[in-house]
Amino acid sequence: MHKAILEIQKHRALLEMEYNAEKEDFRLQTEKVGIERKIKQGTCWFPITAGRTWYNSLNQLVVEIEQTMPSEIEHSFEYGKPVRFFTQTKDNKIKYFNHPCTVSYAEDARMIVAVPDSQTIVDIQNAEQLGIQLYFDETSFRAMFSALDEVTNAKGNRLAYLRDLFAGTGAPQKFSFGPLSFPWLNKSQEQAVNEVLQAKDVAIVHGPPGTGKTTTLVEAIYETLRRETQVMVCAQSNMAVDWISEKLVDHGINVLRIGNPSRVNDKMLSFTYERRFESHPDYPELWSIRKAIRELRENRKKLNSSAFHQKISRLHERASELEMRINASLFGEARVVACTLVGASNRLMVGTHFSTLFIDEAAQALEAACWIAIRRSDKVILAGDHQQLPPTIKCFEAQKSGLGVSLMERITVSQPACVRMLKVQYRMNEEIMKFSSDWFYNGGIEASPDVRFRNILDYDTPMVWIDTSDETIRNKYSEQLETIGTEASTVDENAFKEKVVNENSKINVAEAELTMKVLEEYINKISRNRFVEERLDVGIISPYKAQANCLRRLLKKSDFFKPIRTAISINTVDGFQGQERDIIVISLVRSNDSGTIGFLSDLRRMNVAITRARMKLIIIGDASTICHHKFYKELHDYICEEA
Repeated sequence: MHKAILEIQKHRALLEMEYNAEKEDFRLQTEKVGIERKIKQGTCWFPITAGRTWYNSLNQLVVEIEQTMPSEIEHSFEYGKPVRFFTQTKDNKIKYFNHPCTVSYAEDARMIVAVPDSQTIVDIQNAEQLGIQLYFDETSFRAMFSALDEVTNAKGNRLAYLRDLFAGTGAPQKFSFGPLSFPWLNKSQEQAVNEVLQAKDVAIVHGPPGTGKTTTLVEAIYETLRRETQVMVCAQSNMAVDWISEKLVDHGINVLRIGNPSRVNDKMLSFTYERRFESHPDYPELWSIRKAIRELRENRKKLNSSAFHQKISRLHERASELEMRINASLFGEARVVACTLVGASNRLMVGTHFSTLFIDEAAQALEAACWIAIRRSDKVILAGDHQQLPPTIKCFEAQKSGLGVSLMERITVSQPACVRMLKVQYRMNEEIMKFSSDWFYNGGIEASPDVRFRNILDYDTPMVWIDTSDETIRNKYSEQLETIGTEASTVDENAFKEKVVNENSKINVAEAELTMKVLEEYINKISRNRFVEERLDVGIISPYKAQANCLRRLLKKSDFFKPIRTAISINTVDGFQGQERDIIVISLVRSNDSGTIGFLSDLRRMNVAITRARMKLIIIGDASTICHHKFYKELHDYICEEA
């Protein structure tokens, strides 16, 4: 059997392992995890109130819900995610409604949910102690399995050609025109745009941290649209689709966004399919017909069967005609059709085909998800960085066997000639950049002269590691930390040991308190007035969600940080992908006698963490535990040498 087909079949088998693992994990979460834990995990809202209901422009019945006690915990609800409503009985048992629902919009404490029928609305409105939680995402897996099966069975067509090419069969074809000049780009960015334009089959834009990947990708899309009428732009997450779409709109490009944005604001909504659909001149007539159909169904008993079927058939025919006309108009006007990779399986996309597909953040996507969109295109451009966040996988065996190897990474190995790496970064002080450049990119990244020596304070060290295993450090802060406050001359080192919470997450309260104290100290060193005047910003990163939540609580109750709280964001590594701050503080959490560091050993995540800072990077962690790992030992030594 052909090597390319074997690779796809292997990927499908691993995806099935992941499917089974996620389904089982969801079952256990549903049956054994209490409401409070689910709320803390961001997968559940309880209690909630149901508000108004209406039919949206896509003719879906939707209901507005709100949290009755808004929480600061970051939630995981977003467009397209499946959800189920539930009630809590008087004896604290959970009863789930048997209605599959889908998130249409989600904001801080408000959500709009698409429901299957009016009976669902009745059940929701009659319920006491109502809640909602994320449900198992069967739809995404079905779309991925379907795509892989189509790729496996492809013969003698463009899809079969790309499948074989990506496995290393033959060399990618190119157009023969010479390179174009883009004086506003640097040399490596210009080379990347030319690679995209000259490619007939595939090109990869490898964008290490801060190298202007989005700028390069937008330029490549803009130039492609000078040669083609329409392109498709996809990414793994709604947030990434929003980001690239917004940049394209800022360039004056007509974008049609399939699905709804993760951030609900007028600018983002203005180019969504739903908003454009309801703004179309034919929509008022369609709305009236849909309303007439609903009223006809409600009054069915007043009409004989023949009259009912004749009337409803005529109305449906006219509604379908208008829907197709509006749909054709919206797709016909758009220069860019943007959606998530799974969103490429949306019914609105049926029958569409594109000469060129751009996939942003391609290294974060499962290969199967990429094939959903690739089926609709002739040429594929992948942009991302396989040295940063990998695809999220729950099944350890599937991960170990290669499910986490993205299509971008696979093509980088099988067809290296089509890869162009961006080499100048515009974010970090050179000292912050250098370790990442040497370890992950063979020293191939250089700092732009504009940022090379950027700093906040004169003669300040851009990087520092606060070692919690250092007795001097522990004693210095002992009286200032609530957890270990003591008048003794030395502090018990066990105060800084990690603790397990929620089965597998880790927390280190003393380290969290130290993190806030070190940040307070540094802001005082800058002066709080200057911090405000210069609009400096801070990111606090922890690999563990429990630690991030602990840090948020400490920030909220601190009087010192109150006037500048909006300038400080706290999140896990995943939440900081693609972002940057003037000051980054990393709380590593792990502190134990065995030298176990868990998923800190996923170095790609740490590459993201240490490359978010523009001018100051502060790492707080137990070097005696963490530096058992070669990467962390070298990072620690590098920081100490630079200091």
